[in-house]
Amino acid sequence: MTTDALIREIAAANRILAHFGVVDAFGHISHRDPTNPKRFFLSRSKSPELVEPEDIMVFNLDGSVADGRLDKPYLERFIHAGIFEANPEIMSVVHSHALEVLPFSISTVPLVPVIHTASHCGGHIPVWDIADNFGDTGLLVTNLEQGRDLARTLAKSRVALMRGHGFAAAGRNIGEVLKVSIYLPQNARVMMDAMRLGGGVKALSAREIEIRDEGGPGGRELDRAMEYWAAKAGASHLLPPRR
Repeated sequence: MTTDALIREIAAANRILAHFGVVDAFGHISHRDPTNPKRFFLSRSKSPELVEPEDIMVFNLDGSVADGRLDKPYLERFIHAGIFEANPEIMSVVHSHALEVLPFSISTVPLVPVIHTASHCGGHIPVWDIADNFGDTGLLVTNLEQGRDLARTLAKSRVALMRGHGFAAAGRNIGEVLKVSIYLPQNARVMMDAMRLGGGVKALSAREIEIRDEGGPGGRELDRAMEYWAAKAGASHLLPPRR
């Protein structure tokens, strides 16, 4: 994929996340620069539903602007910088404030995958509390030290909840991180509904998750899903042709 095509796909991904309610006026998705792994692409500070390809900026892994543009960046770009710096396998990162996951970020009940479409969220979903190492803050990740601390909690997981804030998801491509980010809130809703019924909740087994992951990043159905998500979001024109 060319750099231009990748930037267009990032713009489409912003609109997809907005359409499915994963982000609203706030939240963002980034992608590592495949030609320079020490840099990443992220929109200027703009509501995701409105992002155009020309809004995409280039950043260094310390969160500084790499392309000389003077546009205002997202304050929480350090979430992306910290995760990219910590794990070279990760190519795309999402930050969301989805309300459905928040109860699990502030309670002792762990969020676990219970529906098959959320299998790529992984069997362990850790919770990061900014107060543990930084005391009272505005709950925003505003510097690289905080971004690195979040990345340590995420480690090799696909998603980490952020206490009272939202979540950060990481993937090996845009499709995978979109799948995690779209189905994580849906999984949280189903799990919460099941808990209201009383009794126990059965999570996916480690082997069930492994089987679902054998199709590669995002699963075998990812191209079909990308086409559907983009069509629903009115962003099909931004995606490169798929076979």
